[in-house]
Order: sequence, then C-alpha cells, then structure tokens
Amino acid sequence: MAGVRTAWHVIDDGEFFCAECGGDRCYRRLAGRRRLTVLGLPVLPRGAAEPVVECSGCRRHLPPSVLEEPTTTRLAGLLRDAVHAVALGVLAAGGGDPNAARRAAVEAVRAAGFPECTEERLLTLQAALSRHRPPALDHELRETIGALTGHLRSPGRERLLLLGARVALADGPYRAAERALLRTVGEALRLPPTDTERLLTAAAAARA
Repeated sequence: MAGVRTAWHVIDDGEFFCAECGGDRCYRRLAGRRRLTVLGLPVLPRGAAEPVVECSGCRRHLPPSVLEEPTTTRLAGLLRDAVHAVALGVLAAGGGDPNAARRAAVEAVRAAGFPECTEERLLTLQAALSRHRPPALDHELRETIGALTGHLRSPGRERLLLLGARVALADGPYRAAERALLRTVGEALRLPPTDTERLLTAAAAARA
C-alpha cells in the first residue's frame, strides 16, 4: 500500500568499464529524489538519493566510484604510452650497438599496440629526448608510468620492467645509465628496490 520510490534524472553520460558485464559499456549518471508513495501516488518527499551510475548493458545501479577505473580502451592506451616511454628512455640511456637495442625497442613498442612504429621514428624521438636534461626525462617517465601503475597488478608491473631490461640487454650487459634508468622505472611502478634488483639480475642471467 505504501512505500518509497526514487525519481531519477540523468546528470550526464559516457563510457566506462562495467565489472558486472566485464567490458566497456555506455552509462548514465543519475541523481534522484525519494518520495513516500501511497497506492502508487507520491505523497511526501523523503530527500535526495545518492547519485548512481546505470550501465546500459546490465542496467545495474553502481556507485559513482566505478567511473574512476579506465575503460579497456583507455587502459590499452596507457600501456602503449608506458611501453613507449620505457623503450625510449632505455635507448636514450644506452650505448654499445644501437641497432640491436633499437630493434628490441621497436619490437616491444609494436607488440604493445604501435604497429606503425619504425626505427626511424624511434631515432627521431631519441634525438629529441637526448637534448633534455636527465631530471626532465625522469619526470616524464615517472608521469607516464605513474598514470598506469595503479591499474596494474604486480605481475604486470614486473613485465613492464623486464621489457625495459630486455631492450637494455639487447646490445650487451647493463651500462650504469641503463641500470639507473631501470631503477627509476621500478620506482615509478612502485616495486620494492629488492624486487627491481632481483628482476634485473634474473633478466641478465637469462640473457647470458
């Protein structure tokens, strides 16, 4: 006979990752007001309802915090940017046979989702990076990796560090600048220093 109903209205809409559906979906962000109803008719207001996010797929109402998670498309973009930054950073810090390192970097960047990447493109970007002071390079690297780190579990963070290690080792043992750069990558990935050193040592041993 009596109950409380919520009248919803749309605040905005967009695309998000729905954990209930397991993929990217459109959403509507809703705000509402509760009303006491008798025989289905609104009688008295009962205040504002907490905003919710409604998934267009499953129609579930979810907390607004779900919009803080990146879509799979956005996450793939963050990963591509991070791989690109690590590969370029290692190249800028390296020495030895630049051809071997560049080939390894190109393979890594292409596998991460940049199929159009070429050695010429990396050479151009590497030359531009080399004109910057090291602190500026470290800051840019930390920013790019930091945007991804919170969305990666430990195995994913380790794989990104090992990718950089493989590029560094492609032209021989680590040089001091390469190892320092990879330690910066480990810090940006929030890996404990002991884990970073363990992974770098394991990568070198596997390469030997």
